[in-house]
Amino acid sequence: MNIYSAINTNKLKSVLLIIGFLIFVAIIGYVFGELTGLGYFGLILAVVLSMFYTVGSYYYSDQIVLRITGAKPVKKEEYPYLFNTIDGLSIAAGIPVPKAYVIEDPAPNAFATGRDPQHGAVAVTTGLLKIMNRQELEGVIAHEMSHIKNYDTRLMTLAVVLAGVVTILADIGLRAFVFGRRDDRGKGGGGIILLIFLVMLILSPIFAQLIKLAISRKREYLADANGALLTRYPEGLASALEKISQSTNKLKNVSEATAHLYISNPFKSSLINGLFSTHPPMQDRIKILRGM
Repeated sequence: MNIYSAINTNKLKSVLLIIGFLIFVAIIGYVFGELTGLGYFGLILAVVLSMFYTVGSYYYSDQIVLRITGAKPVKKEEYPYLFNTIDGLSIAAGIPVPKAYVIEDPAPNAFATGRDPQHGAVAVTTGLLKIMNRQELEGVIAHEMSHIKNYDTRLMTLAVVLAGVVTILADIGLRAFVFGRRDDRGKGGGGIILLIFLVMLILSPIFAQLIKLAISRKREYLADANGALLTRYPEGLASALEKISQSTNKLKNVSEATAHLYISNPFKSSLINGLFSTHPPMQDRIKILRGM
């Protein structure tokens, strides 16, 4: 697979996942309405909640993430090569120069945030800067620059919000069913339908998380391919990922809410893999890059 086919394939898969996610939220909104007696108002409520949380996340998620991770803005005099790398790659990507942040942490990692290229930011750890050579650092920054150019931060904000809305609806719906009034819907054939709806509501938060994580993994593959296209040197990013995967240091200020942002899964000791991982297997990413 060459760089261009990898980009097109991952874009298509990401779009299909988002469409599927939106349909899933609509179905859960309908099920919520049926279980609570609200009817189609449940679907309307799902849409309103999604819009409300999306607007809040759209404007404030980047600052919240930077504060949570302990990222500090730095000046060019402090890290001249980091600034020069970001400047050069932003020109190659055709986007405004993102703001530079550094995290005081020995674990090598990096992430990008910002609702659009005009508000982009790239954060790297001191551990990453310490172990990367020039081509490897360019590969990492190109990967993060691709996230900004592709609006991945906005896309993942939407995915996180939708997953949160599904969880909220499921919680409210189950409470309403358990503690609310019961009517004739529990009799006859209607009882079977009600049971199906109830099972769907119980399992929906798990399915929502699976879809969110699947989107995250696809966007990582896409950023790898786009990053390789920006530098015209896939080996730089492949070598960087190899060094990151071999590091035994763990990030200090990290949570499940921010794990998907990083270039490498910060929870390296986690036993949860496959469908429940925020990132594709590192060896698969390296193999694909070296096959380009």
